[in-house]
Amino acid sequence: MQTSSYEFLKRLLDAPGPSGFETAAARVWRHEAQGFADSVNVDVAGNSAATLGSGAPRVMLAGHVDEIGVMITHVDDEGFLYIDGIGGWDPQVLVGQRIRFLTRLGPVVGVVGKTPIHLMKQEEKEKAVKLQDLWVDIGASDRAAALERGIRVGDPGVVDAPLLELGSGLIASRAVDNRIGAFVVLEVLRALSTGERPAAQVFAVATTQEEIGYHGGGARTSAFALEPSVAVAVDLTFSTCAPGIEKKQVGEHKLGSGPVLSRGSAIHPLVFERLAETAEQEGIPFTIQASPRFTSTDADAIYLQRAGVATGVVSIPNRYMHSPNEVVALDDIDATVRLLAAFCRGLRDGDEFIPI
Repeated sequence: MQTSSYEFLKRLLDAPGPSGFETAAARVWRHEAQGFADSVNVDVAGNSAATLGSGAPRVMLAGHVDEIGVMITHVDDEGFLYIDGIGGWDPQVLVGQRIRFLTRLGPVVGVVGKTPIHLMKQEEKEKAVKLQDLWVDIGASDRAAALERGIRVGDPGVVDAPLLELGSGLIASRAVDNRIGAFVVLEVLRALSTGERPAAQVFAVATTQEEIGYHGGGARTSAFALEPSVAVAVDLTFSTCAPGIEKKQVGEHKLGSGPVLSRGSAIHPLVFERLAETAEQEGIPFTIQASPRFTSTDADAIYLQRAGVATGVVSIPNRYMHSPNEVVALDDIDATVRLLAAFCRGLRDGDEFIPI
């Protein structure tokens, strides 16, 4: 990975952006895109789109820029904050973490507290922690002091943890899922902007609200507006090189094994085959993941838009999904960028994606 791209990756991962509050991360993304995209736009839902070319077919590369987070639900008389999750949390991983709240007066950092184990009954020690058992201490003397610092009910927050380089080409970040996807699609556009441009018109989209996207999130509105004929959603999947992962359930996808191509009912078969053929031609290692019903990615919101969009999913193996320290391999990120750039370069006006 080029140094400039890696510095962009660090800025993007460290920027706060829980679902519905992606502004800071999206600004970092758009600022980078302005260096090489033909145009850069943002819509009312907060989706950021960078465009290259004006040819055909129209290709949408989607990576959601939001991350899971928390939201203040109550401030008590003593100044302690109570929270609920934005997206899917395992509350166990929040215990003892630092939380950075995004308030109207700027960031406020607090620590997650719970009853000390010494004061818990035996039966309580054996129960899993729930979010309602936790609170956040910002050091306020009372409720009025908390409010004076800009705290309000509804303020979002993220775990206050910057990117960590683990060595061996691995990085850890709270926002890997799926700031990495947003990074990849823009890096593909960067690659396509040099040398001979593709015949296709390519849209890199940093979509919003995927982690709460039971309604389709920003990918739904983006796909409707852009009218792509082909799309690829870039996301994360479970790495199987960590203890306790059942390969019979999720397949085998190790860190460093390259991009993961999904096959399933919501995946267009011709897009999958073309991605697989491209990877083989380019000498890019990959694995395959079965998605027999839905994909739990932006693809689920894209493929049924308008008259239908031929949609694929490319994922990157990720250890410790939805935790403060999600771990990925930089080599897998680079391989995914190379795969998608080659895929886009291979598309031609008139390419047919009707399965017959």
